[in-house]
Amino acid sequence: MTQFAALAQPLQAEPRPTAAATPEDFTALLAQITVQLAATAADYDRSGEFPAANFALLHQHGLLSLTVPRALGGGGADLATARQVISAVAKGEPSTALILVMQYLQHFRLQDDPRWPSHLRLRLAQEAVEHGALINAFRVEPELGTPARGGLPATIARRTPEGWRLSGSKLYSTGSYGLTWYVVWARSDDADPLVGGFLVHKDSPGIRIIEDWDHLGMRATCSHKVEFSNVLLPLEHAVSVSPLSAPQAELDGEALVWMSVLLSSIYDAVAQAGRDWLVQFLRERVPSNLGQPLASLPRFQELVGQIETLLFANRNLLDAAAAGQIDGQGAGQLKQLVTSNAINAVQLAIEASGNPGLSRRNALERHLRNVLCSRIHTPQDDVVFINKGRAALSKDA
Repeated sequence: MTQFAALAQPLQAEPRPTAAATPEDFTALLAQITVQLAATAADYDRSGEFPAANFALLHQHGLLSLTVPRALGGGGADLATARQVISAVAKGEPSTALILVMQYLQHFRLQDDPRWPSHLRLRLAQEAVEHGALINAFRVEPELGTPARGGLPATIARRTPEGWRLSGSKLYSTGSYGLTWYVVWARSDDADPLVGGFLVHKDSPGIRIIEDWDHLGMRATCSHKVEFSNVLLPLEHAVSVSPLSAPQAELDGEALVWMSVLLSSIYDAVAQAGRDWLVQFLRERVPSNLGQPLASLPRFQELVGQIETLLFANRNLLDAAAAGQIDGQGAGQLKQLVTSNAINAVQLAIEASGNPGLSRRNALERHLRNVLCSRIHTPQDDVVFINKGRAALSKDA
């Protein structure tokens, strides 16, 4: 059975071989999913509700377990295939794609992480395959902000005879209501505290979701505040921790590339959707004083050509990274370049369309709000530029 055969068929509780499917079949399936997700994207943008129907659709086709190993019933996908799926989903509804990226990042090497008890790794894989269970890491805190800029979490896991008791607050908890598992960044109360991820099930007593996500874009991510009050966890649920005195890097070079490629692919796909809207608008808009479509004018042809060139650069950068031609050292620069190109592409589309592009009844306005959210993902532009500039200036002549 080919990799695509497993992914193009409805999910079974116990996966079994199916008729061979071609890459072309898989591409056609993803195109259909894009159309289906796009049909309700504006509704989710207005309501800010968790897009449960979208995830039911993705689960139907086995796409929620795409990066679970094939030996465990998942898709066993490589980065290029994961990027293909994320791009298709994001072009339809990017909030769904962001939650899905977090699912893929959590699962793509989970089974190789020796810090996790084997039975927990297997449980999470099985639940993803059979039930479409979602997982994400909760890291940002009200006082500290993003941990990417340093510091220790205020969220604390206290040792008790019955297990850990976890207390604290997390902001921007992408997926919130729709997740089954949270990996909560916290520290223990030991003299040399353990720092890292503590695994929490959504139904654990003491969890409260505060609906404070009222954002410019990516509104259906449900990235609400989550509070943990004396939540009881088994001691073995300290799944990815290390002593403060001997910290371990959370992401290696391969993980950095996966994160950069998949996150950037979301916003590149949003820009593609913006380009598609503009092209249709220019073809259909016929001013009475012109007597022919705006698409016939050199000014708009040149502007669309600029957008096409930005997207051409993105496609080649992302494909090169997915093929292993960019390592972890360049992951931050990749993210900065692709997301900046995506923002510029949508802004050019706004410039070309004028008032219609900023109207709430047209999709381009939503694409602009969504693509601007790319700036807040780690690593942010200033960190990328400072690190690269410092490295260049510190090299020997």
